[in-house]
Amino acid sequence: MAEVSTKAPDPMDIALGAAVRIRRRTIGMSQEALAEQCGVSFQQIQKYENGANRISFSRLVQISRALRCRVTDLMDVFDGADKETAEDLDLLTRMRTPGALELLSAYEKLAPEIRASLVNLVRALTVQQAALAAAAAGKQAQPA
Repeated sequence: MAEVSTKAPDPMDIALGAAVRIRRRTIGMSQEALAEQCGVSFQQIQKYENGANRISFSRLVQISRALRCRVTDLMDVFDGADKETAEDLDLLTRMRTPGALELLSAYEKLAPEIRASLVNLVRALTVQQAALAAAAAGKQAQPA
């Protein structure tokens, strides 16, 4: 009987996929268009971008050509000191959060004072959410 793998994607595969996604979205290309240029399905592009499937070197070359960039442009996240690389990998992993790129794009268009207000609002919401979660956990822990 075949064993089902529950192994999570490698952080480097996730980071490379995120770099592909960011570049693709930056130039306004759809997953379908990238897939067509690379001779794969758009579902395969989704898997690459999520880090679920590893990108072979030959496919990486195809992707970089389709995205009109160099392979090294997509791999810049892996350059530098170990601490910087870990921080870059963390950032690219966070950018996979649904809505993150759209939020960042809208955020960039805001005036600085509105950005500051928005950051304060989000921080307050985060504190409130944590407090609600802690209160809910406390209620569950108490015997009936």
